[in-house]
Amino acid sequence: MTSNETTQNHQSRGLGGDLPTVLVDQIELHVREQLRPRLEGLSDEEYFFDPSGAGRAWTAHPRTPDGEQPPTPVQGGSGAMAIDVEIPAPDPAPLTTIAWRFGHIIVGLLAMRSHNHLGGPPADYMSWDYAPTARETLAQFDAEYERWITGVRAWGAEDLQVAAGEAEGPWAKHSRATLVAHINRELIHHLAEIALQRDLWAHRG
Repeated sequence: MTSNETTQNHQSRGLGGDLPTVLVDQIELHVREQLRPRLEGLSDEEYFFDPSGAGRAWTAHPRTPDGEQPPTPVQGGSGAMAIDVEIPAPDPAPLTTIAWRFGHIIVGLLAMRSHNHLGGPPADYMSWDYAPTARETLAQFDAEYERWITGVRAWGAEDLQVAAGEAEGPWAKHSRATLVAHINRELIHHLAEIALQRDLWAHRG
């Protein structure tokens, strides 16, 4: 037996290292313990706050009446509220309000993936009923996050190795584990951006 094999045989097995636990615990720690508490008390003024200071940030807003020019060529949404969209997206990407960013998180990251992979109701940017208030958008976020994480919890180690499938386009052959890790990263990234926007609001001049 080589010295390397001897060392490996004497190493103890770590706790909590199985893939399903690692993926779920990672996002639950950030969302439940850190990021979601940072959203408590979000006001409608903050929700629609334009960080550009020039009225150019993409946002969610009352739908532009027929015959009037909307802020962007495409207005997403099916209800009284619309969300700014441009295809392809401009470069550099515009600043966005918390309202717009929540639209992206709730629909693009959570609701669409729950529909594609977990049997959730149909969802896309054009058919979503965007929330007109901070309270309602937080309720939408909580519901869609719970739907997604409940489905992910049900995937065991073998389930996570299944290919994500054609709903993920060019990433169709990548595993569900890769998809879950991607959603984790995106949630942490965008919710942290919202937390920063709350700081900008609190310290505005």
